[in-house]
Amino acid sequence: MSERTIGRRKFLQGTGLAAVAAVSAFQVREVRAQAQVPNSTGTDLPKLKAPTNATDCHMHIYDPARFTMPPNQRVAPMNAAVPQYQLLQKRIGTTRVVIVTPRNYATENAVTLDAIARLGNAQGNARGVAVLHPTVTDAELKRLNDGGIRGIRFSLADPSSRAVTPDMVEPLAKRIADLGWHVQFNVDGEMIDGMAAILRRLPTPMVFDHLAHPPLPAGIDHSSHKIVRELIDKGRTWVKLSGAYSNSKVGPPAYPESTKIAQAFVKAAPERLVWGSDWPHPGVTTIKPDDALLFDLLAEWAPEEATRNRILVTNPEALYGFAKV
Repeated sequence: MSERTIGRRKFLQGTGLAAVAAVSAFQVREVRAQAQVPNSTGTDLPKLKAPTNATDCHMHIYDPARFTMPPNQRVAPMNAAVPQYQLLQKRIGTTRVVIVTPRNYATENAVTLDAIARLGNAQGNARGVAVLHPTVTDAELKRLNDGGIRGIRFSLADPSSRAVTPDMVEPLAKRIADLGWHVQFNVDGEMIDGMAAILRRLPTPMVFDHLAHPPLPAGIDHSSHKIVRELIDKGRTWVKLSGAYSNSKVGPPAYPESTKIAQAFVKAAPERLVWGSDWPHPGVTTIKPDDALLFDLLAEWAPEEATRNRILVTNPEALYGFAKV
């Protein structure tokens, strides 16, 4: 065999190996990236692998094509219906979800019930949190409970866009107590201070959104954080590890202020914490956050795998009634 033939064969073998290497590298990149998820920056997958039955305990669905939104000066996210959220689930690896009726739907919870049915599938992997007025009938409460609703939300910080008011909290809490539902609050720290007396006497469990929003730069040194800790210590209050961007002035990638708050909660009461994406990030009107990065923050907030599994799986089972598998 001539040297020319041997050389040609080695060349072809070399180029073939190079091609295989190139394809393999491409495939690795494909595995590490997904299609762009609407209302989310980036395409890389999280470094943190979600455990089986990991739950996203806080997100919203906006589907104006199928469910008309009443007028509201708050700008609603676009491309934020069930199919778009399923892309986020594929990206971050969560399989269970809690859908929260957003302010743009006021007290119209049909969009949430529909999403529970579509995302819950036969395994019952979805629950919801509704927004109600005290005039709600007993029949409607039963219908909502049968549809997967497990709590009611009070988003009170912005009077111009809110659908409920602080004076509705106690009357509604009394109405839902026998259902085993909780009252969920999206309020800032100053409002927690002002509502402390009411919070201490509510007959239901409570959930505070987005790290309970202690004002910055005080953070965990603010009086509202101490009130939330007191309520947690009484054994009937939960906090959502969510909204890192709304509790940090520094921002990504570390969100240091949020990290400090979250780590304090994890150290004090890991059994009373759940995690939420807050997709499609309705409070962010410019560049949306990177949801993979937000999920990866859990590795810093809760470094121990057993604690993260508790936050992502066991605690949501207890709070929302997901089946224990």
